[in-house]
Amino acid sequence: MEKALNKYFLFFVGPTLLAFTLVFIVPFIMGIVLSFARFTTMADVQWVGFQNYIRAFSNADFVNALGFSTLFTVVSVLIINVAAFFLALLLTRGYRGTNAFRTVIFMPNLIGGIVLGYIWQVIINGFLGIFDVTILNNAKYGFWGLVILSNWQFIGYMMIIFIAGIQSIPNDVLEAAKIDGAGRMTTLGKIIVPLVMPSITITLFMTITNSFKMFDQNLALTDGGPGRQTAMLSLDIFKTFYGRTGWEGVAQAKALMFFIMVVIIAMVQITITRKREVTN
Repeated sequence: MEKALNKYFLFFVGPTLLAFTLVFIVPFIMGIVLSFARFTTMADVQWVGFQNYIRAFSNADFVNALGFSTLFTVVSVLIINVAAFFLALLLTRGYRGTNAFRTVIFMPNLIGGIVLGYIWQVIINGFLGIFDVTILNNAKYGFWGLVILSNWQFIGYMMIIFIAGIQSIPNDVLEAAKIDGAGRMTTLGKIIVPLVMPSITITLFMTITNSFKMFDQNLALTDGGPGRQTAMLSLDIFKTFYGRTGWEGVAQAKALMFFIMVVIIAMVQITITRKREVTN
């Protein structure tokens, strides 16, 4: 069997590997090179060194997008994971109708980000219209609108992951804790949370990266308004590349820094949470 796998390895893996190289590896390397160049098309590339990175950090829109994205990520990650975890605890107690509630809470994750953005824009503007304002009147409205949207979309998905983790805890462990006199909070903090830590690792990774990378919801809900005060990093990079002639190289520099930042944050988070994982 092993010889057969080795013999036909390239036959089965080759097409996928070739496609991955052409659509990801090659563009990624080209993006790194172009982040050090000024260009409008591939026919007029001029090497400028680190000038694009200097222009990126001197650009107020980029600095604002970095701060806005960081604050949004911190708030969203905390609310999504805490809410999803306690919903998972509630929906693993065997109450009647549990499966129906799981389905309903999960369903928003199936809706596309652009559609969600426009749906919540109508809802929020309908509410704010009572006070004769819209979501674009104040950056705070846009911020909390994005938080509400992301929570509504992702809590159900993270809840499913937590449910799988909670259901994998052996009943013997929980029964032993109950016999030993452990209360609910002790059982939660000393047994359930440590044993669900692999699920926490996954949900934290997904919510951190998804929050930082959010684009379509941001585009549909606020389009970065008012001004560029609610533009997240992905939207700022998009508007820099397609909205400012001669700034294509700066957009590439922003994108590369964005990629490196998200990778570092995600790796640090995975390292920290994996150290806290325990086996059943």
